[in-house]
Amino acid sequence: MTVFPVPLSGVPDVQMWAREADIEPEATEQLRNIARLPWTHGVRVMPDVHLGKGATVGSVIAMANAVAPAAVGVDIGCGMEGVKTSLTAADLPEDLGSLRRAIEDAIPLGRASHDQPVDLRRLDGHLPAVLTDKWGKPELRPFWARFESLTDRVQKLHQRSHQQLGTLGSGNHFIEVCLDTEDNVWLMLHSGSRNIGNELAKIHMATAAKLPHNQGLPDRDLAVFLAGTPEMAAYRNDLMWAQEYAARNRAVMLALIMKIVADRFAGADVQFDKPISCHHNYVAEEVIDGQEMLVTRKGAIRAGLGDLGLIPGSMGTRSYVVRGLGNPASYWSASHGAGRVMSRTKAKKTFSIADLIAQTEGVESRKDAGVIDEIPGAYKDIDAVIEAQRDLVDVVATLRQVVCVKG
Repeated sequence: MTVFPVPLSGVPDVQMWAREADIEPEATEQLRNIARLPWTHGVRVMPDVHLGKGATVGSVIAMANAVAPAAVGVDIGCGMEGVKTSLTAADLPEDLGSLRRAIEDAIPLGRASHDQPVDLRRLDGHLPAVLTDKWGKPELRPFWARFESLTDRVQKLHQRSHQQLGTLGSGNHFIEVCLDTEDNVWLMLHSGSRNIGNELAKIHMATAAKLPHNQGLPDRDLAVFLAGTPEMAAYRNDLMWAQEYAARNRAVMLALIMKIVADRFAGADVQFDKPISCHHNYVAEEVIDGQEMLVTRKGAIRAGLGDLGLIPGSMGTRSYVVRGLGNPASYWSASHGAGRVMSRTKAKKTFSIADLIAQTEGVESRKDAGVIDEIPGAYKDIDAVIEAQRDLVDVVATLRQVVCVKG
């Protein structure tokens, strides 16, 4: 049995909670490339590791006075939101189709937007602090006022960004109704900063690639910004706004779902615990090995001592609520999910609709060709991923989905 972490062969600054033999050669080459950058202090690799654009998904990278936009990814601030309810399995109807349709009607999926920005006042009573002022009243005006500080190249997206706040997106983004091992009902979702985050990321990645100090890199996608430069200041300004947008996007969706559930089960007087929220594509200033660093987590959550997090599997398997153990060896990090074991293109060629139906049996969800690339067989074994990081997190609750909404 492998005892983690293990170093990447020949690169001791890359410590992994995965066996090298189980990682695609292209992904290990990405890890070697970023470890060789002069600004990289160290790299930590999570058990859900797989190939990404520029930087590997499932990697945590500490840099001194520099940051690589590709090490954050194009979905800036992507992450998870979840909440435990007072409902139990006995409260749910036998046919969950109407609940799935109600969620799909309330929350635009794929590239869709709300016709008008969500009126937070109608969600009063379900709003987390990130959507309110200090008196608990709906308030996002100070946040939106900062839009003018973003790069001029996205100013035309102001209205679209308003209308996409509280929308899911596509790909591996989802909304789920789950049951834990004691049959308590949970609500959980995965999404990020939508079109505005994607556009900001691409703009800044293109800018970084043209900077003189990034010429001659082994991979142009690993271009970095350096501290003290106007390009770094502009990126960090836009990055932080996009991270906040992603958190608010998830919060609005969760509030919409909570209202649906509260209204549909009004007779049960539904109560909700404090939501759990965590980014898994982001940058943070942290002290690593006694030095101030810029830490990028791409497909990884912070797992500081006591930090609550959500690690989902796939649309037909389990997910986990976890509590961080505060292990400095991983830079206080853990995995963000199961991680893909095959590309979307390969999944579509490998699996059929019949396979999708079989692998999502018992889950109220789409069963069509549009989501075959999200089939559980395209993902790693979530139980093995959790087992590999027992020194990073404790499991608080194990969830299985009964409703899954995909974009």
